Amino acid sequence: MNAPDFWWTQDGTWQSRLLSPFGALYGYLATRRFKYIPRYKARKPVICIGNFTAGGTGKTPFALALNTLLKDAGHKPGFLLRGYGGTHKGPLLVEPAKHAAMEVGDEALLLARRGPTVISADRTAGAKLLEQQDISVIIMDDGFQNPSLHKDFSIVLLDAKTGVGNSRCIPAGPLRMPFKKQLQRVGLLMVVGDGEASAKQQEQAQKAGIDLMHAAIRPVSADALEGERVLAFAGIGRPEKLFASLKEAGATVVETMAFPDHHYFTKDDARLILRVAEEQDLLPITTTKDYVRLNGREEQSISRLANVASVLEVEMKIADPDALLERLTHVLETVKA
Repeated sequence: MNAPDFWWTQDGTWQSRLLSPFGALYGYLATRRFKYIPRYKARKPVICIGNFTAGGTGKTPFALALNTLLKDAGHKPGFLLRGYGGTHKGPLLVEPAKHAAMEVGDEALLLARRGPTVISADRTAGAKLLEQQDISVIIMDDGFQNPSLHKDFSIVLLDAKTGVGNSRCIPAGPLRMPFKKQLQRVGLLMVVGDGEASAKQQEQAQKAGIDLMHAAIRPVSADALEGERVLAFAGIGRPEKLFASLKEAGATVVETMAFPDHHYFTKDDARLILRVAEEQDLLPITTTKDYVRLNGREEQSISRLANVASVLEVEMKIADPDALLERLTHVLETVKA
């Protein structure tokens, strides 16, 4: 499912009020689980990249940016994630040439291109497999609320434009558990993008003594899109991010198609996208995460879409990477027996 619009309505709606008792129960149970003592402490430092809400805030682009930063500083990062959207429960060392998005999830394939990547529904088992690889630090993509594995440091991303929505828990709102409860285990708050919706949460974090840093998602090369008429399609947490990025790049977004997060495109989906694009002479364009779910498939319509579609590649730009590296020094220098 895509996140419902009422999640992001600050003043609340009848839907969020109706669902608030269920949200309160969900938040209570999540908070109890959050307090569990981790079952395992990895022999390598674990840096967790998380968010407060359901949906995308750029965790995977940030994990990739952090990977580059750490490699440049002489470290050997490896990635650990659940493999959401894939059928394999793990633990499994992902091989891009061998595994498909349907098996391991789109995020795992993207990360595996940059370094050793393990997927596992059981994060403890995944960490143990990753420890066997040639790595010196574990970057855990998502799993901030998962208590099974000890985190040495947690960087939590906060979207400046949306904040935490209506501040209610699933299903009444986007929060995975009450904000103040989550704040207790945040090592660093990374504010992504520009906007005022997260001002209250930033203030609360600062009062709690949590450092704030900033980052932004930017297209890698968008000059070629200037004036291009496009059909934008995406199955990510917030497809509107793609649409907005294309407009900022100068493209004319004529048609948009939003699919559920981690959507596995069908032949009918591909035919529809191709038909609309051809009828209006539009360039089909999507995200890197969506493209890995198209590429390499044998169905004729999907293969054709993969051949004609363009990809808007984006990267996370950390405002002060040196300050971030300095902030992580005490974690990275921890000696693990």
